Amino acid sequence: MNVFARLVDATRRYADHPDPRVAAANFTALLVASNQPFYPLYIYWLVGERIEPSLYTFFSTPFFLAVPALARVNSVAGRALLPLAGIGNAIMCANLFGVRSGVEIFLIPCAVLALALFRPGERIVGFALAGITLLAFLWVPRFYGVPLVAYSEQEYTALVRLNAVSAAMLTAFVALMMSNMLAAAESSAETIRGEKAR
Repeated sequence: MNVFARLVDATRRYADHPDPRVAAANFTALLVASNQPFYPLYIYWLVGERIEPSLYTFFSTPFFLAVPALARVNSVAGRALLPLAGIGNAIMCANLFGVRSGVEIFLIPCAVLALALFRPGERIVGFALAGITLLAFLWVPRFYGVPLVAYSEQEYTALVRLNAVSAAMLTAFVALMMSNMLAAAESSAETIRGEKAR
């Protein structure tokens, strides 16, 4: 087995969990963390040479990577850490890039994750996280300082496009993951009904 295959296998084992919601949170967290090194490159290729604000996103990487480890200790806390890390990262980036960058759009998948990862008995956690997401969008921006970099109108347009596409893809991924989870639950229920009918 080569190094890449071993790395993939180790990552899969690290993200694996018997609870499908926890496994979904783990996999999403690792997916986000694995994409963070490419964000500065996307900005360089699609926006311009001023990538300095994007380098600060690496401060959030350890939190995304810690989601599966925390979930093994406490599944609710592990799942909660995922949207919290996303909210923190979005706030930091909005402060560094400025709200004109459209980076706050990443709060949408954070809210979706907050509402999708918790069962009805845990719904209070999801609602609380969704509320934090709303506060991050409506209240926190008043405390932002001057952006680290002043981009041109053309660069801001490209940055908004990049962030919108990235957030939309992440939201679509979460929706697909939840759809697969529901399909698996329906299949399991049909199997049980079939066994009872015999």
